[in-house]
Amino acid sequence: MAFQKAVKGTILVGGGALASVLGLSQFAHYRRKQVSLAYVEAAECVTEPVNREPPSREAQLLTLQNMSEFDILVIGGGATGCGCALDAVTRGLKTALVERDDFSSGTSSRSTKLIHGGVRYLQKAIMKLDIEQYRMVKEALHERANLLEIAPHLSAPLPIMLPIYKWWQLPYYWVGIKLYDLVAGSNCLKSSYVLSKSRALEHFPMLQKDKLVGAIVYYDGQHNDARMNLAIALTAARYGAATANYMEVVSLLKKTDPHTGKERVSGARCKDVLTGQEFDVRAKCVINATGPFTDTVRKMDDKNATAICQPSAGVHIVMPGYYSPESMGLLDPATSDGRVIFFLPWQKMTIAGTTDTPTDVTHHPIPSEEDINFILNEVRNYLSCDVEVRRGDVLAAWSGIRPLVTDPKSADTQSISRNHVVDISESGLITIAGGKWTTYRSMAEDTINAAIKAHNFKAGPSRTVGLFLQGGKDWSPTLYIRLVQDYGLESEVAQHLAATYGDKAFEVAKMASVTGKRWPIVGVRLVSEFPYIEAEVKYGIKEYACTAVDMISRRTRLAFLNVQAAEEALPRIVELMGRELNWDDYKKEEELETARKFLYYEMGYKSRSEQLTDRSEISLLPSDIDRYKKRFHKFDADQKGFITIVDVQRVLESINVQMDENTLHEILNEVDLNKNGQVELNEFLQLMSAIQKGRVSGSRLAILMKTAEENLDRRVPIPVDRSCGGL
Repeated sequence: MAFQKAVKGTILVGGGALASVLGLSQFAHYRRKQVSLAYVEAAECVTEPVNREPPSREAQLLTLQNMSEFDILVIGGGATGCGCALDAVTRGLKTALVERDDFSSGTSSRSTKLIHGGVRYLQKAIMKLDIEQYRMVKEALHERANLLEIAPHLSAPLPIMLPIYKWWQLPYYWVGIKLYDLVAGSNCLKSSYVLSKSRALEHFPMLQKDKLVGAIVYYDGQHNDARMNLAIALTAARYGAATANYMEVVSLLKKTDPHTGKERVSGARCKDVLTGQEFDVRAKCVINATGPFTDTVRKMDDKNATAICQPSAGVHIVMPGYYSPESMGLLDPATSDGRVIFFLPWQKMTIAGTTDTPTDVTHHPIPSEEDINFILNEVRNYLSCDVEVRRGDVLAAWSGIRPLVTDPKSADTQSISRNHVVDISESGLITIAGGKWTTYRSMAEDTINAAIKAHNFKAGPSRTVGLFLQGGKDWSPTLYIRLVQDYGLESEVAQHLAATYGDKAFEVAKMASVTGKRWPIVGVRLVSEFPYIEAEVKYGIKEYACTAVDMISRRTRLAFLNVQAAEEALPRIVELMGRELNWDDYKKEEELETARKFLYYEMGYKSRSEQLTDRSEISLLPSDIDRYKKRFHKFDADQKGFITIVDVQRVLESINVQMDENTLHEILNEVDLNKNGQVELNEFLQLMSAIQKGRVSGSRLAILMKTAEENLDRRVPIPVDRSCGGL
């Protein structure tokens, strides 16, 4: 068991024998105490961080250039790579890490946001008597408990409901979930329980009630994945690891071993992606932790290396928070094609996914319309018919590439390994691949153990069990209250800062700009409906953010929550970053263009444009067409066949409503499909048809025109804030 590894010099008696000696109640107490001791002992072995704050990227680059030789060089800045760097540096090894993009820019930021053992893996382990899957679940459940312990600000237990629609399923799933609790042992977050139909609907009112028998609720963990990954990287940097993002490995360095005459990997030629500068980073041991790009690095070492990575794409979508309760998730254990779908509250939104389809390896995976609609259809099956599941309510969508692997040392090289694989090539390159987010720490421990053995390093056991990550040590659930009281932040903003930065939230608050209002005193928001503030942009640069994409997707999570909100915030983010990083106008424009392209292709904005184009069909009843034409002509008083900003301003002035010209331009531009500076009748009808079909929601022009029509005589203000901003 994983916790056994953390207790040095302790002989553990088998559970069954000890239980018979102590009795079940004493044994349970012993197990809880034992795990607690494991955390304490492991944590106490670690010296204090060598840096109070992570060094700047420039300082890290100088260390990479000037160090004659590192013990460990890790390639890859995802969860596993950063975990390897943290594990190595806390054992006293001279450690470096390079990442060609940003920390967590790949699969590690595009997960289901769960920290879990894997209910479905346990089911397979029992049904197929598969001991490997059982061990994987048990290890993951131990790691789940540890991760919740070391990063309490970024993670929390989440109840997940399993709705039951057939009586025979109730005892079947109940036994399975109870076994999940049992396997977790003292690491069980909270005990699972059964709900009656009425109680299930009370907890999850939007659930499909027809034929509902009841529900089972179990607990897993949830986290902010990109921020968690970043916390691991920052913690490694504070403990002395030389970590640098935007450093691409161009080639591997090799030298001849004088004892064997064989070539050994001895470092890497690295290129600073931002400046183009190249230099060598030498290391006794090189670790390949590049996820889906595992085979790319393996082939740098040996061009004839067998490919072991079989990439699979997992698509997720984000919908408004009203689609799910604030603190209850949903599991669909058997979708129409046999996959599992989670439907979870996250960051006050609702996340649904994932799919599992073979894909090619790419740095820029794109969510397909087919996968988005598959998820929506599965969601419809479980939600009440009172809830209209609209395509237009998809606020963001992304695809992550899961690096499934085969074990190159296995006789059956075609068989997918359910666990992670640590492989050492003939030239000494160590590859860690496979596994899952939850087990990143134990994967890192196994990898560094292999490195120590292969290179005879003088280092002790892993010290990362119980080691607090950046921001976790002095965090408390009430920390946000001090932020409100001491700095004058909004309560929502203060809660967000505490849950994102932990005990480092005070540093962000100190950077916050004065609002000029009576309340809040400080904390200017980047966009009105999200609690992200401008100070986070300045602080994000201290956290190694180098581009606008870094800021909207991984320092803040705007791109993952609402792509339209992210696009709206982009100009101000680029302006603030430009001021801090001395960008000229050309660089600012380049950053804007790159970030918009990222939102368009990788975060689902492309799907928005495909829902409403100049080729969209108009599928409206004749009565609806007449109604919408009358509404249009209230603005097009001259019967031109189109409306402009001037026409809208005229109507608004007649009911005493003022709106700045830039906002009006944005509103009309959303519907101006042929981009000729005006909205034609046909474009308006295409918009209304798309809204009726549920393909578009939250159109500001549609809401403005409808409200104006209803209030021309009443003279009431018209709301023009972006409503949800669905895709």
